Amino acid sequence: MRRILGVCLAVVFVMSVLSGGWAADQKKPTVERSSLVKVTATVEALNLETRMITLKGPKGNVVTFRVDDSVKNLPQVKVGDQVVAKYYESVAVKMAKEGEPLASETSGLASAKPGKMPGAIAAKQVTITASVEAIDKQAPSITLKGPEGNVVTVRVMDPKNLEKVKVGDKLAITYTEALAISVERAGK
Repeated sequence: MRRILGVCLAVVFVMSVLSGGWAADQKKPTVERSSLVKVTATVEALNLETRMITLKGPKGNVVTFRVDDSVKNLPQVKVGDQVVAKYYESVAVKMAKEGEPLASETSGLASAKPGKMPGAIAAKQVTITASVEAIDKQAPSITLKGPEGNVVTVRVMDPKNLEKVKVGDKLAITYTEALAISVERAGK
């Protein structure tokens, strides 16, 4: 959990947190960024005995790997099928309310029913409360202290956002990521 919180603080802020606009209504996220990436690959070869599969990506790159035993519906996959992966991530930052938890994490996993085409969805959400320890308008950067005392200084992409916070403010940072993988018949 400590590693996740440290990474969450650093990555979340470095990538995008303070690059957006601030909301006047503090009940809404102060900053919210999200992205969705979709990649489709074609099944070029499949050996059910060894569970080896070869996929050809959209740029012609080919990769071969062993499919984990936890994938129960592999026999439904045929050469020519499309493997579709969708990755979603979002970050939301708002002013923390008094008494809000310092850290929380939730996750979930679901897979296709037996006999159906293989597929799975995994999601994870981490929320931390960090305090503003210092603001450097010249850099521009902000120093944050996480719930376990870890301190990180990050560059702010939009210096105007530094006008909206002050030392001592508490920010609730929520990072969400989800991955969905499905196999579809060719031509669908």
